[in-house]
Amino acid sequence: MALNRRKFLKESAVTGAGVALAGAAAAPAAQAASAGPADAAGTAHGPGKHPKRYALTVMGTTDLHGHVFNWDYFKDGAYSDAAGNAQGLARIATLVKQVRAERGRENTLLLDAGDTIQGTPLTYYYAKVDPITAEGGPVHPMALAMNAIGYDAAALGNHEFNYGIETLRAFERQLDFPLLGANAVDATTQRPAFAPYVVKTFRVHGAPPVKVAVLGLTNPGIAIWDKAYVQGKLAFPGLEEQAAKWVPKLRSMGADVVIVSAHSGTSGQSSYGDQLPYVEDAAANVARQVPGIDAILVGHAHLEIPELKVVNERTGKTVVLSEPLCFAERLSLFDIELVFAKGRWQVESVSASLRNANEVADDPEITALLTDEHKKVVAYVNQVVGRATQTLTTVEARYKDAPIIDLITKVQEDVVKAALAGTAYASLPVIAQASPFSRTAQIPAGNVTIRDLAGLYVYDNTLVAKVLTGAQVRAYLEYSAEYFVQTAAGAPVDVEKLTNANGRPDYNYDYVSGLRYDIDIARPAGSRIRNLTFGGAPLDDAQQFVLAVNNYRANGGGAFPYVASAKEVWSESTEIRTRIAEWVTARGELDPKDFASEDWRLTRDGVPVF
Repeated sequence: MALNRRKFLKESAVTGAGVALAGAAAAPAAQAASAGPADAAGTAHGPGKHPKRYALTVMGTTDLHGHVFNWDYFKDGAYSDAAGNAQGLARIATLVKQVRAERGRENTLLLDAGDTIQGTPLTYYYAKVDPITAEGGPVHPMALAMNAIGYDAAALGNHEFNYGIETLRAFERQLDFPLLGANAVDATTQRPAFAPYVVKTFRVHGAPPVKVAVLGLTNPGIAIWDKAYVQGKLAFPGLEEQAAKWVPKLRSMGADVVIVSAHSGTSGQSSYGDQLPYVEDAAANVARQVPGIDAILVGHAHLEIPELKVVNERTGKTVVLSEPLCFAERLSLFDIELVFAKGRWQVESVSASLRNANEVADDPEITALLTDEHKKVVAYVNQVVGRATQTLTTVEARYKDAPIIDLITKVQEDVVKAALAGTAYASLPVIAQASPFSRTAQIPAGNVTIRDLAGLYVYDNTLVAKVLTGAQVRAYLEYSAEYFVQTAAGAPVDVEKLTNANGRPDYNYDYVSGLRYDIDIARPAGSRIRNLTFGGAPLDDAQQFVLAVNNYRANGGGAFPYVASAKEVWSESTEIRTRIAEWVTARGELDPKDFASEDWRLTRDGVPVF
């Protein structure tokens, strides 16, 4: 995505703002913007005088995932959880107004660290049902809300790419602020495909202005997770390397403060193993390795980190990190104190804290702005597509073979079998994977709606067909079985402590249909799959199968063995969620006898756990 340099310079000239062209001439550098004048405490520095000081507050959100209101579209009611959290940009808007009133709007910045346009039926609706890419199409609700609240910049998240580059670019055009991604580069030229940074200038009476640079960094895993959209078009080098390139340039341009908005967690680990040479959760690495950074707004990990202090290895300077809880449940505040000394502004201190969205009401401006869009989506998700003969739930799906997950695998099997009919692969048996994404999804007996099915399959994954051998399938299952905590035969079983070994999330545990197998959790990881059969006989390691698998897993998400490198024989762009709705609609009735299968069970030394 090459920069239109003439257009960029013209627009910058029109705004009267300074232009920051750090790096290659073709890089889409962001224009500098000026905040209004602000009073600084103290007087001009001199004998018996105090130095000039300035207080800046940087606010931040992350992983909004389409949450505008405190509403659960899957349950068709107000959101609630055991911790009493509240969600939504309407609440964040109220918190932002409070902070701006306290500190002075001219002394604040508002940033986001990515994952904005995917995650709820609201975002799906405006990507697929009434898409923003259509001629004369709507403005994305997240753009409407974030523009109204007055965001200054946002980093790209990996989920920004889930609907393809065209949708992302349409969203970008609708924003009044830049989407930043210094490490989202053109695959051919290696030049930034999005604005790497933005520079904001804050006026101080009686002293030079304070220049604040915001560098945006996104997640290298996009190259795996959305390979179908970005391969050959965009590349995503590591955060540490790109920060080391850009931070010195921002300092050389006169930045007094450097803030990084990073869609990357703090753990230093990666979910994709060694498939990429770049760390997924690298924010703390950036703070530790790259001099010149004052604070980092952290995203991606869906954790709550009020304040994390990391010491830079080269300078000994403390860098302050903060990650607000996802879904607009928290707002991070970085309070930055500067002093004007020796002819320049210097950061004297940085502290971070969180504000809770459950402490305020929705902002009426955001409510009025987006009520119509919200009502459209509520009507859409409440459409009836069939009837269920009995209630199906995911409550026990983590540790028992649940029919509701078998529904997913059955749909995937049927779609892939139909797609491969008449091809060279039609004779191969089709098996399918699915994960227990939600612990609370339920399809009630009676009318089945789109929201019931969307609550079962909460991600916008699409379907891929890969060829694996029996031996590879066995290894795949062994890796999946690492999800369970080793539990000795005869020991008490607490289902709340039985899963998520080594922090593995539920979405990285897979059922595989079409086979029969035991998972012996008394045995160590790597040797748990027992009695693995296909068609009533022991699995032949040389047998070939077609695995119906979601695109996240097919591209290497979760680092399951063999699947990413396996031969791909078919794929599509229709969401699995939509395929489930089509399957139910075509039949009119949802009866477990049409899809439920007994594929696996947990055992200990051969004895069933349940």
